[in-house]
Amino acid sequence: MAKKKTIYHCTECGAQYPKWQGFCSQCGVWNSIEEEEIVVGKKDASSSFSATTLSPSRPIRIQDIERREEVRLDLGDPELNRVLGGGLVPGSFVLLGGEPGIGKSTLILQTVLSTPYRTLYISGEESLSQLKMRADRLGGSESECLIYAETSLEKILHTAHDIRPDLLVIDSIQTIQTELSDSSAGSVSQIRECAGALLKYCKTEGVAVILIGHINKEGSIAGPKILEHTVDVVLQFDGDKHYMYRILRGQKNRFGSTAELGIYEMRHSGLRPVDNPSEHLMSHTGLRLSGVAIAAAMEGVRPFLIETQALVSSAVYATPQRSSTGYDTRRMNMLLAVLEKRAGFKLIQKDVFLNIAGGIRLSDPASDLAVISAVLSSSLDLALPEGVCLTGEVGLSGEVRPVSRIEQRLMEAERIGFRAMILPEGNLASLPEDPARKIRLVGVKTVEETFRILFRKEG
Repeated sequence: MAKKKTIYHCTECGAQYPKWQGFCSQCGVWNSIEEEEIVVGKKDASSSFSATTLSPSRPIRIQDIERREEVRLDLGDPELNRVLGGGLVPGSFVLLGGEPGIGKSTLILQTVLSTPYRTLYISGEESLSQLKMRADRLGGSESECLIYAETSLEKILHTAHDIRPDLLVIDSIQTIQTELSDSSAGSVSQIRECAGALLKYCKTEGVAVILIGHINKEGSIAGPKILEHTVDVVLQFDGDKHYMYRILRGQKNRFGSTAELGIYEMRHSGLRPVDNPSEHLMSHTGLRLSGVAIAAAMEGVRPFLIETQALVSSAVYATPQRSSTGYDTRRMNMLLAVLEKRAGFKLIQKDVFLNIAGGIRLSDPASDLAVISAVLSSSLDLALPEGVCLTGEVGLSGEVRPVSRIEQRLMEAERIGFRAMILPEGNLASLPEDPARKIRLVGVKTVEETFRILFRKEG
C-alpha cells in the first residue's frame, strides 16, 4: 500500500535530511532546504511499457569482450555532430542546458525537422500553435516530427511505446511530472524520478532521448546533480544574447571527446553553423587601429583567430576602472600587474577596458600575449604591425611560456593569410623546419622582447 513520507532536500544538490535545517552541508548553500512529501510503495511508472528487459550477464575478461563500432545517426548538423562525437548514438541519453532565450529549443527543433528520423517532440512549455509558427520560420514544415503537448510522464511513455520513434525530445525536463512524486514539477524528486524512468525507456527500447534543461543563476543545470550523472551526454549552449554567435560545448560525453565545440550564428531563420569562425571573429576594415591584437586561440581542439580589443585612457575617478567583456577580469588584472612590474609601463592611473570581439568568451591562457599587446598598443597609441598574430601564456615573472597544439594554431593562421606569428621560444624550438611554410615565425622569451619586436619601427 502506498504511503506518504515527508523528506527535506536541498534544491541545489538534492541532498536529503531527516529534518529542516538552514544550511546544506553538501553544497554549502544557505536556505536551500525544502520540505516535500513523497509516496512510497507506488509501482514503477516505467514498468508498464517496457517491452524488453536487460539480459543477465556474467563476468568476463576485458580481452574477451567483442569490440563493435557504435552506429550513429547523422543529424544533418555538422557542428552538433562534431560535439556529439560524430553523430547521435541510438539509445543514448542526452541533456542540453542553457540560459533562457539562448536558442536551445530552436537548435533541437530545427535539427529534428531536417532529419529523416521519426521523432516524437514533447512540448511542456509551448503550445502546438507556437511550435507551428517556429517550424514555419525555420522552414521545416515537411518532416517526420510528431508534436505532443503533454507534461505527464506516464502518458508520454505510453505514447512513445505505441509510436516507437527513433528519437524522443523532452522540452523541458523541468515541466514533466510523474505520479511517483506528489511534489510540483521541477522539484528535485520530480526530476530524479522522471530522469530514472526515461533512462530505463532509453536503454531498454534503444531510443535516443534528448532532454532540454534549464540552468540556475550560478550557470549550472537546474535540478539535482544526479541528473548530470544519469545521462550519457551533457551539452552546454551558451553565448551573449546581444551578439549573434552561440557556442555548443560538451561537458560530458560517454561516446566521444568533450574537447570539441560547435559555433552557431543566430539568424531570423534559425541557427546557422559557422564553418570558419576565424573570418567572422576578425574585422576586415583594412584600418590599422591601436589597441587591437589578433590572438591565435584554442577552444577544445578547435583553433581560431579572434580579435582582442583594448582601450586605455586617463582615469576620471580616484580609483581606475578595470573592465573586461569575454575575458576573466582577475586574469586581466594579473596581466596588468605583470605589465607594470616586469615591463615598466605605469598603468596605475589609467582606466583599462578589454573586449573580445564577437561576444565570445575566451579562456585560453595562450591569449595572454595578445591581451597585453593590445593594452600596450592602446596605451602608446601605436598600432601593431599588419598581418601579425600572437600566441603565448604570460607568467608572473614576465616570461612567455609554451602553449599546447601549436601546430593547429600555426596552420589556422597560415590558412587565414597572416604573414607572421609571434610565439613562445619553447614552441619554436619544437617545430620542424618546413620550406613550404609561408608564415614567418618569431620566437620570444619575455614580454619585453615581444614589445621590442612589435614597436621597434614605430618607436
